[in-house]
Amino acid sequence: MRVPDLAIQPHRLTPLELQQLVGIDAQVVLEVGANDGADTVLLLNVFPSATIYAFEPDARAAANFKAKGHHPRVKFFEAALGAYDGQALFHVSTGQPPGVTAEQKARYAQGWDESGSLRAPKNVTSVWPWLKFEETKTVAVQRLDTWAQAQGVGKIDFIWADIQGAEGDLIAGVVDALLRTRYLYTEYNNDEQYEGQLNLHQLLSILPTFTVHTLYQTDVLLKNTWSPAAP
Repeated sequence: MRVPDLAIQPHRLTPLELQQLVGIDAQVVLEVGANDGADTVLLLNVFPSATIYAFEPDARAAANFKAKGHHPRVKFFEAALGAYDGQALFHVSTGQPPGVTAEQKARYAQGWDESGSLRAPKNVTSVWPWLKFEETKTVAVQRLDTWAQAQGVGKIDFIWADIQGAEGDLIAGVVDALLRTRYLYTEYNNDEQYEGQLNLHQLLSILPTFTVHTLYQTDVLLKNTWSPAAP
């Protein structure tokens, strides 16, 4: 599938844009790669009626997420969504960016936990030389279809995926759930920052029912055109 000739927006998707697009009455929202829950709070505010299903495999970030307490509308899973069910090696990110504040140093006392991935690092350390990947850990991984069936989740209004190069793995693990997903917002990178990371053209080729709604510098908002999932 050819990448459409759309202007790249200079900003990320804003909460207001998200609410206007998906609708204030959204019921099911998935946050894949939730880290410490900062964006989970945003999603709770944007979608006041939705259950937010949050996934985070990095134990450090998951501990920070759980330390903040659970909102009744948040369901948290300390696991990754990927291409198969079982366990996978997770490449743990560490290091600290230059010029961090004392507060940031405290937040990342165990190292930078926002760039870990199911995919091994490649060009990402050239772009961010302070970023380190010095160990791997085994984490639980599950296919989105398997998870949705076990949880009794039908239509999904919105998926926010921030999974550092493993976007293709998430999509590979789905047959039915994406057909029932209205919108997918995911990172992409054409520079293969992680080994085997799919570029935007490749991502679109494995998402035949989705079209590009809005293109951002390193994110893309996709809309499902398959009629049963359409609003």
